[in-house]
Amino acid sequence: MAESPMTIESSEQRTIRAEVSNTGERLDVFLSQKLDISRSAAQKLEVVSGGKALSKNYKLQGTEEFCVTIPAPEPTTAQAQNIPLSIVYEDDDLLVVNKPQGMVVHPAAGNRDGTLVNALLYLCGDELSSVNGMVRPGIVHRLDKDTAGLLIVAKNDFSHRILAKQIEAHTFTRCYRAVIWGRLKEDSGTVDAPIGRHKTDRKRMAVTFENSRRALTHFKVLERYRGFTHVQLALETGRTHQIRVHMAHLGHPVVGDRVYAKGRDVYGLDGQCLFAEHIGFKHPTTGEFIEFNAPLPDFFTNLFKKLGQPE
Repeated sequence: MAESPMTIESSEQRTIRAEVSNTGERLDVFLSQKLDISRSAAQKLEVVSGGKALSKNYKLQGTEEFCVTIPAPEPTTAQAQNIPLSIVYEDDDLLVVNKPQGMVVHPAAGNRDGTLVNALLYLCGDELSSVNGMVRPGIVHRLDKDTAGLLIVAKNDFSHRILAKQIEAHTFTRCYRAVIWGRLKEDSGTVDAPIGRHKTDRKRMAVTFENSRRALTHFKVLERYRGFTHVQLALETGRTHQIRVHMAHLGHPVVGDRVYAKGRDVYGLDGQCLFAEHIGFKHPTTGEFIEFNAPLPDFFTNLFKKLGQPE
C-alpha cells in the first residue's frame, strides 16, 4: 500500500460540558484533561460560554457548557508504515487491536514513526475516523506506551462519536491484569481517589484534590505470591495513568513501572506488568453489546516463573 499522509482542512468547534465535580477547577486544567492535551495548548484555545469569551484562569462553576474552537493542527509528515498488528476483530466500522508493549499509540515529539497510527494508515488508508484530527486518526482511547492490550479503533466519524459517548457514560467496559508489589490484604475493593497532574513533575499524575477529577478503579486479587500480588482491575473512569497511580497510592505500585515504582527491581521487564485483557461495548451500528478477551502476553508468564509458586 502506498504511503498515505494525513490531512485536515479547517479548525473544529466542539461543545464541552463541565460537571458539578469540576466546580472550582481552572478552565485550562479542565480542558487539558478533557481534550487530552497539554495545559499550555489548552491555554491557547478560544473558549466561549453564554456568548462571552473566557480567560484561561476562569474558575468553573459546574454544569456549564463551553464552545471550544480547536485550531487545525499543523501539517504532519506521518506516513503509513508496514508494521504487523494483532487484529482481534474487524468490520466496516471498527477494529479491535491487541497493542504490544513498547508501541506508542500516535505520533508525538520523540515518536514520529513506528506508532500504532503509522501501522493503521498502512492497514486502513483513508478508512479511519477524523474526529481526533490528522495526528490521531481512528483513535478513540489510548494505552500507555508500555501497557499492552486491547484497544478499539474507529473507521468512521459516526462510530467514533458513538464509542466516545459510551466511554464518557462509563458503559464501555475495560478490564486489566497487573502484578503489583507487596501482598494486597483485601481480596477485592475499590480505589476512589481523584487524579490530577503532579505538582512538580508535569509528566506524572498523582492522587490529589487540587485540579483533579474523580477516578474509580475496582480490583480483585487473583493470586498472591511472596511479596507480590496478581490482580484484575476494572476501570469505571479513564484518567491518565489511572491504574498505575492508584496502585502506587495504595503502596503497591505495578512491577516494572519506571515512573511510579522508581528504584525498584524491574525483573527484566521492558515496561510495567500491566495488560488490558478485556474490552466490551455496544456496536455503534448494530447496538449489540460485544466483548473481546486476549491471552496474557509472554512477559506476564515469564514474570510468574520468576516469582515462584503462588501462596
